[in-house]
Amino acid sequence: MRTLCFALLIVFAVAGSRPVFADQTDPRLDNLFLILQSSEQQIEVRAAENLIWSTWIQHGDGDINRLMQVGIKAMADRRLDDAVEVFTALIDQAPDYAEAWNKRATVYFIQGKLALSSADVAQTLALEPRHFGALSGLGQIEMLRGNGDAALKAFEDAVKVHPRLAGMHDLIRDLKQRVRGQEL
Repeated sequence: MRTLCFALLIVFAVAGSRPVFADQTDPRLDNLFLILQSSEQQIEVRAAENLIWSTWIQHGDGDINRLMQVGIKAMADRRLDDAVEVFTALIDQAPDYAEAWNKRATVYFIQGKLALSSADVAQTLALEPRHFGALSGLGQIEMLRGNGDAALKAFEDAVKVHPRLAGMHDLIRDLKQRVRGQEL
């Protein structure tokens, strides 16, 4: 299995240099999610996760790709209002582009706009139900809202998609203890 997983990663990386598809619609994602589910090799899991993120960010339209990079740079520079503006423009141009919704959800979360973030997470998940980043983000939103049961469900859903998601098992264990004790 290890050889198969590694071979799939190599094939994806080579084929990924010229994407026919892009974002959450790329059919090569299925193999990467299979690696997340089945591989015991940390290096393979991390490689698959990185390729998934790279694929989600890519779009078939070069102008949309450039705009995504502008939005990511605005986020990195903490120009959050600019980032929201860019991601909103992306969503207007490509409403089926899940990662544009996810990036805007992230910015809204950083700004403390939980209702807006939650709405964008819902749209991200409607477009890409396997989006473990959006699922874990939803868990964070629900924790801040004091809704331990909903947070726990979101984190558990993230782990169903990506069983080796960094730090998630400890977070789930701790949250289960807090929810039982009603500390949230």
